[in-house]
Amino acid sequence: MRSLVRFLFWDYPRASWQYDVMVALILAFVFLTPREFFHDQPKAASVVMLPAEQGAGLFWIEPELLAGVPPAELQSRAASLLNTRFKTRNNVTRVEPISDSEQEIKGYVAFTRP
Repeated sequence: MRSLVRFLFWDYPRASWQYDVMVALILAFVFLTPREFFHDQPKAASVVMLPAEQGAGLFWIEPELLAGVPPAELQSRAASLLNTRFKTRNNVTRVEPISDSEQEIKGYVAFTRP
């Protein structure tokens, strides 16, 4: 029982073999535990619903989600993202890039109709 209490309260002197075993166990836990164990997933780029007029939809789409998409396919790709994310069947009427003063795209605004 005493050794369990010493283990829980980490009551071993540094550089002892017990201390080294405990450090090895902690490192093994940190590096060998799969990400799914903690339900930790990479942060997905977001799509956010913004307030809009009655019957219309307005969505902010992060630029990473539409990076590299040709301008002709922006509407269809945005519609696919929105319908997947919000489980809806909205029609995207237009997608406008939002740029800063240096013409760097900061995001997209998608306008929809049900």
